[in-house]
Amino acid sequence: MMKVYNKKLLVNQAGFSLVELLVGLVIGLLATLVIMQVFSAFEGQKRTTTGGADAQTNGSVALHSIERTLQNAGFGLPVSADQENFALKCSPSPTVDHDGSAGTPNIGLFPIEITDGNSDTIMVRYSVTSMGSAPVKIIDPANATTSAGMALENNIGCQDNDVALISLGTSCVMTTVADANGDPDTLQNVRLAAATPGGAPIAAGAKFSCMGTWQEFRYEVLNNELVMNGDPVMSEIVNMQAQYGISATADSNQVVSWVDPTGGWAAPSVADRNRIKAVRIAVVARNGLLEKDNVTVQCTTAEGTTNNGPCAWDDTGLDPAPEIDLSGDGNWQRYRYKAFETVIPLRNLLWSKDML
Repeated sequence: MMKVYNKKLLVNQAGFSLVELLVGLVIGLLATLVIMQVFSAFEGQKRTTTGGADAQTNGSVALHSIERTLQNAGFGLPVSADQENFALKCSPSPTVDHDGSAGTPNIGLFPIEITDGNSDTIMVRYSVTSMGSAPVKIIDPANATTSAGMALENNIGCQDNDVALISLGTSCVMTTVADANGDPDTLQNVRLAAATPGGAPIAAGAKFSCMGTWQEFRYEVLNNELVMNGDPVMSEIVNMQAQYGISATADSNQVVSWVDPTGGWAAPSVADRNRIKAVRIAVVARNGLLEKDNVTVQCTTAEGTTNNGPCAWDDTGLDPAPEIDLSGDGNWQRYRYKAFETVIPLRNLLWSKDML
């Protein structure tokens, strides 16, 4: 028997037309494009937010590291009841070859030093020995560098290779201890390094102090990284600025002005250095994401300091804030920055107004 096909049914079973397929394809592509744009915008926003959080962390940790070190400035210097034999009054301020190496510079006595630059350098000096120094009198200065050693009131607390300060009035010398027990029976004699210069202030009645291991900690920004004595501390730190907070006189602890380490304050006299009562620091951290467009513009402070970067702090009614210049990087405006600043008072007993 022959089968009869329904021609009408065959017509109703037709599929999508070419036009319908093309329209569907276009709609699908448009939806994909919108999704990708939303994803790209979200990813960029996420990276900006994450980078901002990283900059926040980096700046805070960098500033905390500097602050913690600077608060120890001067630890280990002798504090004498006789103000005429006071360490910070040494004039000129002495230096010492602390490690016996000709390849490293001598370390100075003064605990704080800022060197001006496009990004400043901060040097902090203190003893890393837990035992502070106590000054004693020199009884007999003879044989200071011989095996017998010179006689002191006592040599308690001195160790071999300690850095020692000898002061007579404002005349001072720094040297190292070669043998801290020249005479174990009397606990008096100490032999100094052979390179110790003879004569004043090494004399009977002068004050002698063993300061332990006198160290210098140097903070600077190198290759967008904060380093301390060459060791990395925190990445994406692009600038650091510092100023001295000074008093009107050495025997006052009230800060009356903020000065950059330039001009007369690049190498201040002993009298001026003893007017330094605080340090204020600004650290600039960067979000490492390079944006497509400029996102940072110049910032001008209330006192008229123009920065190619963010402003350090509000200087309204104060001495001008230091200049921050990030223009050494041709793309500096395509990065986002955050400035962190703090004031660090020098609270060590050395800076007591009664001592200076």
